[in-house]
Order: sequence, then C-alpha cells, then structure tokens
Amino acid sequence: MSSSPAPEEPGTPQEKPPGTRRLTVAQALVVFLSRQFTERDGTRQRLIEGMWGIFGHGNVAGLGQALVQYAASETAAYPLPFHQGRNEQAMVHAATGFARHRRRLSTMAVTTSIGPGATNLVTGAALATVNRLPVLLLPGDGFARHPADPVLQQLEHPGAGDISVNDCLRPVSRWFDRVSRPEALIPAALQAMRVLADPAETGAVTLALPQDVQAEAYDWPEEFFAERTWRVRRPQPEPAELDAAAEAIRAARRPLLVAGGGVRYSQAEEALRAFAEATGVPVASTQAGKGALRHDHPADVGGIGHTGTATADELARAADLVIGVGTRYTDFTTASGTLFEGGARTGGDGVRFVNLNITGFDSHKLGALPLVADARAGLEALTERLGDYRVDAAEIAQYTLDKALWEERVDGYTQPQSGDISDLVRPSQAHVVGALQSVVDDTDVIVNAAGSLPGDLHKLWRARSPLQYHVEYGYSCMGYEIPAALGVALAAPGTPVWALVGDGTYLMMPTELVTAVQENIPVKLVVLQNHGYASIGGLSRQVGAEGFATAYRYRRTDGSYTGAPLPVDLAANAESLGMRVLRVRTVRETREALAEAREADRPTCVYVETETADRVSGVPTAQAWWDVPVAETATLPSTVRARQEYERHDADRRRHHL
Repeated sequence: MSSSPAPEEPGTPQEKPPGTRRLTVAQALVVFLSRQFTERDGTRQRLIEGMWGIFGHGNVAGLGQALVQYAASETAAYPLPFHQGRNEQAMVHAATGFARHRRRLSTMAVTTSIGPGATNLVTGAALATVNRLPVLLLPGDGFARHPADPVLQQLEHPGAGDISVNDCLRPVSRWFDRVSRPEALIPAALQAMRVLADPAETGAVTLALPQDVQAEAYDWPEEFFAERTWRVRRPQPEPAELDAAAEAIRAARRPLLVAGGGVRYSQAEEALRAFAEATGVPVASTQAGKGALRHDHPADVGGIGHTGTATADELARAADLVIGVGTRYTDFTTASGTLFEGGARTGGDGVRFVNLNITGFDSHKLGALPLVADARAGLEALTERLGDYRVDAAEIAQYTLDKALWEERVDGYTQPQSGDISDLVRPSQAHVVGALQSVVDDTDVIVNAAGSLPGDLHKLWRARSPLQYHVEYGYSCMGYEIPAALGVALAAPGTPVWALVGDGTYLMMPTELVTAVQENIPVKLVVLQNHGYASIGGLSRQVGAEGFATAYRYRRTDGSYTGAPLPVDLAANAESLGMRVLRVRTVRETREALAEAREADRPTCVYVETETADRVSGVPTAQAWWDVPVAETATLPSTVRARQEYERHDADRRRHHL
C-alpha cells in the first residue's frame, strides 16, 4: 500500500486545526473511497468504482447527503458514480458481478437503510464470501447514542444492548466493524480496503454505520484522504513445496489438472496454456474455472464433476495425480467424494493431489501436497521446474479421441438435424444453448447461477474467452443473474452481456430490469419458461419425492400441483418493466431473436416457451454422482428404489486423507 497527497476536497468552511478537514463521517467516507486504488503487474485501477444504494432513514441524511454533495462539487478529484437499485440483495449481486468480471481488482459499494434494507444484504454477502469475491457493504444502523429506544426498525435484544440486525452480517463477511465514533472510521476503513484487495482474504466486507454517526462532523487529518494504492501481490511458491509438487508430477502416469476460479482471478490463462502445451497434462474445469483454456485447445477436456463431461470425469476416475489450481473442491467438483478413485476399476494404485492455491486453507484439502502461491506464479514455476517432462503420447491420443467423441454428442443435443421437424416446434433448453452459441462471438458474456442451466452450460457451452463464462455456482443463488449482468455490463461497457434464467429464477428477482431500463444498460435477457422448478423437480424424482411442489401448476383437490400450467405471462411482466420483448416458438425463431437481441442498443428480452418438463433440458445425464440423502425408510416404491441407488453410490465414496 502506498499513498500520495490529495488535492483539496469540499468541506464545511470554518475554523479547524491545521492539516485537517471538517466533514461528516459519511462525507469523509465518500471522499476516502474515491481515493482507493489497486495495482497489479504495473496496472492501476480504482478499487471502489461506484456505489449502489436504496435510501431510507438509516442512510439518507448521511451517505445520501454526502453523495449528492460530492457529485455536485467542482473540485472532487474522482467521481463516485451512483446507481439506484430496487432490491438490496440485487445490488450486492450487481457489485459482485462487477468484481468478478474485473478479476477482483475493482468492486463497488452498497449502501442501505437500517432494518430490512440491511438484512436484505445477507444473501448477497454470503454469495460474495463463498465465491471469494470483494464487495463493500455499508448498511445503516441504529443510533450510537441511543437518544430514543427503540427507533423505527430497531431490533431489541433482551440480553444485549449493542446488538442490531447488522450483526447477522458477521458470519457472511470477511471483515465486519461497527463505526460507533467518527474517529473509528479511520482504522475501520483502512482494514476494509486491506481485506477487499487481499486475494487470499477477500469477500464481503461490512462497515455498519449508525445513522447519527454518519451525520456527525469531525476534523479529519488530510492524510486520510491521500490517494492509496493497494498492491495485489503474487506470492511465489516456496522452493521446497515446488520441488515436492514437481516430483509428484514427474512420477505420475495419468495426471489431470483441475482449473478453478483462481486461474481467472490471477489472470493465469496464458501460464496454464503454456503448462498444458509443455506437459500434455489434460485440463478439466470447475464452473468457476471454465474458460481458463479456450474450448478448442487440445488439452481442454471440459467441465468436471457432477455436471462435467464424460471425457473429464473418466480422466478423473483414472488419474493417479490431480493438480488443483485455484479450486475449492466443492462436492459438485469431487462428485461428493466419489470421482477421484485412482483407477480403482482398472487396478490403479490410488490418487494423490497437488493443490496450487493462494490460500493455505484450500491448498491442504484432500490431503494434498500444498503449493501455496499465486496461480500464475505457481504455474510458471512448475512449468520451468518440470523441464522436459511430458505425459505419454498414448494417454494424450486417448483423451484427444474421447474429447472429439464428446463434441459430437454435444452437437447432437444442441443442433437440430437439418430439415428435422424439431426446427419447427418448441426448442429444448439445449437447443436454446446451441442457438445462443451460434450468434455470439468471443466478446460476449453469459451470466447464470441456478436451476438446470448451470449443468447444461457446464457440459455444452464452448467457452471462447477467459471471461465469457460467468456462472455463479459457489452459492448457486436464484436471482443472481439479472443484477449480475448489470454489474458485468458496467464493468465492460459495450460488451454484449446475456442473463440466462428459467421462470423460477426470474420470479425471484426481476427488479433490476427497471434499473437496466432507467440507465439504458443494454443487457440481453433470455427467459426459459418451463412452468416450474425444473432442476429441483428432476432431483425430487431422483430421490423418490416424486416431483412434489416443484411445478407451477394449479393445485388439484388431492393437494397435488398437477393441474394445468398457471397462466403466468413473464414476457408481459418484463415488458411492463420497460423491456423490449421478443417472443419465440421454434428453434429457428429462437436463433433469429437472439441475433436481433445481440444487436439491440436497449435492454431486450427473448422469451422462450421450452418443451415439456420431461424434456426441458435435453442434455446427457450426469456423468458423476452428487450426494443428496434419500429417506432411509419409506413406503413409496419410488423412494425405496432411490434409497437402494443412493447406497450403491455412497459405498464408492472415498476419504482422501493421505
């Protein structure tokens, strides 16, 4: 971190100690945030690029006043753009989507009132922290001086007077502080910036701001407003850990590299490509890591785990060494501990792990040899240390063939045959994916998070650039897609950004469509209407719960939701919020509408009525297991059968301790 003197900013003209500026806490915070920068590899950028907010009695007189005063000042050195949100959770998603697209080097702040405005932040904060993405939360809080108790929306706790609803943000924040005195802002704000800019510590950061303190004046030292540059480090691997990792790779006959989100955030794609080309090690990707290698790179074998490709998952089963780079190893990646079996079915001797990760916490998972370092620095060091090591040519030839066979399957699912009647009827979800793939280029970004689409995209999407595939699957939060697409569009103006949602996800959070229209952010929304929670409905049937309460249908007299589909018109809803809407019925119309939406200069929605629930997806079945416990005792035959299948898979689970 470095600092330099700041030019004069507006303050209240009055007597003040030398070398100070008299501002309210909120005014001081706005000036401070505008002066924060990150730098990596010689490139400098703003750390806080703007602020989202909804105003209420906890922040309107503080941050609200400060923002309008700062924006009106002719001497403000750096503008702090403000974006008017409609839902507090959505505002966090927008800031998080922005941060992810900027590779965690820049983010946005979010301000709310007290009460429900603050508690609405919790889901967004959890998503950011789970995914290791920086976002700054500035919820209003009750009065620090307690002039009246309770104030509107105050939570009264009978056992503690210093608890507020903001405390529910503590477990989902990487750093939390309550600024109860003006001077306490200085250390709190500096700690907040430190955590946001630290690649090993980052996540949601919360500064709870009592509403009376926000409006209180203080004589701030000018040094607090100096420009600060927080250098985002690239830790190098320890020589001993590097030697151990290289030795393990040289000893492996069937290694597999698993690329996670750390590759993206480190900008390690070129280093990964060089490693793969030098060694011939195949590269599979998690949801966060997809796109680390372009889809047509010879070493790219696609997604891994429960939603992965047959090619990647078979390589994972046979691998005697798994090299994890920037991955957290979620249960979807490991197939709930059943995927990495070390070739047990073919007489293999087991599997070992080498984990290259910037955090020690993740690098030690699965009993791995840890390589604690920046992903790019670690890959470059490994490539150099391995010298002329290369995977056996027969292994490379085999995964190359398997990949080609899988790609043929992908074409069969996503592309209707020429002259096929399916080009004249409603498309499957896979057909929509194929149609979108045909109209985008390397610059487009697709945003998704929940439902059946993440699995389809992980298997079928052919990522053409490192930032194209933006699927949030750490928290898999319904409602993330639309606001996150706004965040991406703000992070990369002029980039075609697509929010892909099912009807269930759309109903969770369409609110920021109003913001897109208000600010003319030309996001492209694709709504797939399949009349229910298609993904969870399939899972329900798989575990013997018979799809109960997962369809959007009228309730019958027997209590089941098996009547006719509800007459819900989501296209009309999107249109009522100001979107231009293109309704389609066939695969051909879908492709034409997507092409038209891509060229649109205003927010545009493509509304697709997909095939029936039985064929809503139309993709290959899961290539690996996922653990969702099934009732151990039941009278339903479907549940009994599901339990038998569950026990069969559960017996294959492995504990990787060695």
